[in-house]
Amino acid sequence: MRILVLGGTRFLGRAVARLAAAQGHDVTCAARGVSGSVPSGVRFVPVDRDDPGALEPLADVGFDAVVDVTSQISHARHALAALADRVGHWSFVSTISVYADNTTAGQTASDAPLLAPAPPEVDGPVGADHRWYGECKVSIERLVRERMGVDRSFICRAGLIVGAEDPSDRFPYWVRRLSTGGEVLAPGRPTDRVQFVDVADLAAWLLHAAGTGLAGTYDGTGLAMPRAELLHGVAAGLGVADPALVWVDQEFLLDHDVREWTGERALPLWVRLPEFAGLMDRDAGPALAAGLAVRPLSDTVRATAAWMTADPAAVRQGGLDPADEAAVLREWQAVRDR
Repeated sequence: MRILVLGGTRFLGRAVARLAAAQGHDVTCAARGVSGSVPSGVRFVPVDRDDPGALEPLADVGFDAVVDVTSQISHARHALAALADRVGHWSFVSTISVYADNTTAGQTASDAPLLAPAPPEVDGPVGADHRWYGECKVSIERLVRERMGVDRSFICRAGLIVGAEDPSDRFPYWVRRLSTGGEVLAPGRPTDRVQFVDVADLAAWLLHAAGTGLAGTYDGTGLAMPRAELLHGVAAGLGVADPALVWVDQEFLLDHDVREWTGERALPLWVRLPEFAGLMDRDAGPALAAGLAVRPLSDTVRATAAWMTADPAAVRQGGLDPADEAAVLREWQAVRDR
């Protein structure tokens, strides 16, 4: 296949381009090129997608498939205007952040309510908190369906993406923390649910969709698992036996300014319950039935750890600082000893 990746210089886009080239496809990446380099064997075309006509020179190539990950509405509109009539299949990587209900567990793409599209004056996410991110993705989903039709468009609402070259501090935090040893602050309850997808598995599914003409809208995420299974699985993948997990109540953490999900002073992959019980507990059945193959957790752990070792400067050092973690654990133990 002739495949055009809009992006392709970091994380998921780069993983798609790398795997497509390895599978023998003719791969072109179109991007500014400021986020990184394209994989070996991939053609790079520098473009500034703020320019409405930037992709028009590629229209005559006749790509079999396009993969786009943008959250900028105008970028999607320009790409579709230039290429839609010359492309057989269009994959758009959306997000589970498009959903309006993050409380209800077990929802699917076919039954979950969506956020409203972004207002006309908004073109992309704003600020450090990426305000309007989900709404912008909703708007782009609509553009893709309208321009490509439902039979030639694949909407992949990705869950939390993890693995090698992860630019966030979410999964790498737990790899780093469990490799360090000692008492590990584990948030909430062992049975709390956690859900994610390996970047390599998601890339493979996107190429499967392009090759088979898979159409429709799916949640691109793996099976949810208890948090205890995640943490023990990360430890096992690192060769760490019997990690010393200390389970700390949610309300205690919130009262002590331990934050959720990502960023400084945060415990990644943790969200408060029941408000966000559905965020990491969606029904992955439709995606698995449609060809998403999920590798063992240990493989993801080893790939992430290998990348972190090989390129430590690229790993974001977020999460809960070791000194802060130790202080919270001391206070928790004091409460329990009363």
